[in-house]
Amino acid sequence: MAFFTHHVLPQDPVHTQSWHFHMAKSPPKLTKQATNSLIDLLFTRFERHPHRHPHLQWPQILSRLQAQPQKLSALNEMELTGGEPDVVGINPATSQFLYFDCAPETPQGRRSLCYDQEALLSRKEHKPATSAVQLASSIGIELLTEEQYRYLQTLESFDIKTSSWIQTPHAIRKLGGALFCDRRYDHVFTYHNGAQSYYAARGFRGCLKL
Repeated sequence: MAFFTHHVLPQDPVHTQSWHFHMAKSPPKLTKQATNSLIDLLFTRFERHPHRHPHLQWPQILSRLQAQPQKLSALNEMELTGGEPDVVGINPATSQFLYFDCAPETPQGRRSLCYDQEALLSRKEHKPATSAVQLASSIGIELLTEEQYRYLQTLESFDIKTSSWIQTPHAIRKLGGALFCDRRYDHVFTYHNGAQSYYAARGFRGCLKL
């Protein structure tokens, strides 16, 4: 896998379950207490799922987290919207740790979204609250590519009942389409849909580079 070296609101993310669309230019800076709570949560998740990062060490990740508070704020937004982010590898070209949303189903707080701003503006009525690309940008993350999504599915089974928008090639998007993926019958499928469409069972998974 080219991009991996494998084996790589209320401000307390542990206690909130209120889904929201945060549309500020960047997530708010966390308080010291919220920072500590989030780091504890991320460490616990890291320890519980060693198969996602068998050759990575927590002290390295912690050092990077502490040095980049804006990334902690983005991870907090991922958590608040139901993503359950965890480290899944390293980008060998940049030495960045890669956090993906690892919730069993597509994040609950990021569903019922069309693909991007252009798609949102094209709807004449029944517009969703925002788009997947817009929300990802406001959080400080990117939609998974198809390659990243398929890699994630080699670690565990995700999106058994839901689906997730993925980054769509320009050639497809300019014709009005967008791509999404899910897992059915123990296989990972990639589909297309009109970019302006949105469904209660479709959200998006993001990637944060640390």
